[in-house]
Amino acid sequence: MQPFTRLDAPVAPLPLANIDTDQIIPKQFLKTVEREGLGKGLFYDFRFDEQGKEKADFVLNRPEYKGAGVLVTGDNFGCGSSREHAPWALMDFGIRSVIATSFADIFYNNCFQNGLLPVVLRPEEVQALMDEAKGGNHLVTVDLESQTVTSPSGKVFQFEIDPQRREKMLKGLDAIGETLQAADAIDVYESKVALGKPWLEPA
Repeated sequence: MQPFTRLDAPVAPLPLANIDTDQIIPKQFLKTVEREGLGKGLFYDFRFDEQGKEKADFVLNRPEYKGAGVLVTGDNFGCGSSREHAPWALMDFGIRSVIATSFADIFYNNCFQNGLLPVVLRPEEVQALMDEAKGGNHLVTVDLESQTVTSPSGKVFQFEIDPQRREKMLKGLDAIGETLQAADAIDVYESKVALGKPWLEPA
């Protein structure tokens, strides 16, 4: 998993609450277990019409928000069914951080397992970012080390995050990576078991 330390990127405003995982990545794109390529299905029904043509007024289709790496959105983002494809699709599209007033629990947990940083700010701070993102300057900084978001105009907002999750994100550790940090100790344990209880070893 790619470490997350500091991100300087354009921010795109999506002022909608209760965006569910089927809206983030519709069910027809869930046939793959590969992470690559899912960006094409991100917000598909928002981005495209029934003929498959881009909707010019959707924020991520507008030229000034092309290449957005941060999404600022409404309350309860990522609600609905549990699907790890949702953070995969966001990251494959190029979005590495989502800022909202709250997130659905399962989506929030899935983000940390995949290197996508969910940031919770107060409603007035999210609104301030929304307003600035609609202006001419779209560049924000999301700094995990200092736990701050810096708006395009230079306003600094502090966010809280679980220390263990923060540490794993900074190091780029998912659950497997965290386990592999103890690989030497695991090998020693397995060797002791093999010597002390050989009958447990496969034939």
